Amino acid sequence: MLKQFGHQDIRVLNGDYQKWMLEGLPVTAELSNFTPTQYRVQSIDDSLRVLYGEVKASIERPDRVLLDVRTIQEYRGEHFLMQPPKNTELAGHIPGAIHIEHTLTLNEDGTFKTFDELQVLYDKHGITPDKEVFSYCAIGGRSGYIWFVLKYLLGYPNVRNYDGSWNEWSRLPDAAIEK
Repeated sequence: MLKQFGHQDIRVLNGDYQKWMLEGLPVTAELSNFTPTQYRVQSIDDSLRVLYGEVKASIERPDRVLLDVRTIQEYRGEHFLMQPPKNTELAGHIPGAIHIEHTLTLNEDGTFKTFDELQVLYDKHGITPDKEVFSYCAIGGRSGYIWFVLKYLLGYPNVRNYDGSWNEWSRLPDAAIEK
């Protein structure tokens, strides 16, 4: 999202809070106080996201990959947004989507797996740099993370995030759903 709004200098912490604490790095209980500033959005880069119509048109296209990064329970239709579906909620996945849960890109300590490990993970599922990859999850957060992994850690040139994700797809009357 920061890239979409034109930010160029973005940093990602390699590891989580637990790793930070294990390494004895500094933390504080005090609230941060920042000087207010005028924020100006740069030109919005819509080339980083994909919308419903293009996702729908991509089903069964061999040059594109629909990548579902949710839990296996969400992918199978056992959960909707990480909970059992209620009466009006449709669960499952986009037809033809490949499932690779987002957590498989991380080591036990919350750091990213190596380039080689990530490459093997995606290659064995046919997700290669020569294809256009559309990642999705429930509401776009986990798929945004995978966009980063594919784009910046693996260098895939054609990756976009379907940020409408399952929350949008499952609510549209003409969207096909597989379980």
